[in-house]
Amino acid sequence: MTTPWTSTFAWLLAACAAFLLAWASPNEASVMGQVPAFMARTLDRQPVHVPGGLPAERTLALIAFRGAQKEHIDGWVTGLNLRQDRSIAWLRMPVLNDPGSVAGRDAIENKLLSHYPADDERARMMPVFTNRDDFVRSAGLGGTDQVYAVVVNRRGEVLARAEGMFDAAKAQNLRETLLQAGL
Repeated sequence: MTTPWTSTFAWLLAACAAFLLAWASPNEASVMGQVPAFMARTLDRQPVHVPGGLPAERTLALIAFRGAQKEHIDGWVTGLNLRQDRSIAWLRMPVLNDPGSVAGRDAIENKLLSHYPADDERARMMPVFTNRDDFVRSAGLGGTDQVYAVVVNRRGEVLARAEGMFDAAKAQNLRETLLQAGL
């Protein structure tokens, strides 16, 4: 025989369990990843506070981890027509292990400057000196073997992600996410 108190207690216990499960369930940001906050500068020496100082509410970050991945990033730039399409805010973001010294970072930046001589290229190139593994983990990326095209907002939330070489279907999904900013 159950008493009214037993039924009330069971109901309260079930309600608390439901609340805790809803609170602990993953949200979009925790599933997709979060770009860590950091200070960087573009190759044209403009400081950028990431994520709050990104050029738009939704920015496409083309993330690479090695120089050999440049061709894959170029494929995304060409495939999305980024050089001509001014409706998309975007940055090249090579994520590099921090050499630990200003001289080491300057040497890497000088090498990048030789590969990107045009002013508009330098304005969109933002090397990130950090621990690669920590960056990959935080941003919800699968590793450093692939390039990533990532839509990130000014809160650092990864809203969409594509990995590997340019793919038209993946690009369409990224474009749709980027254009949702005005909605």
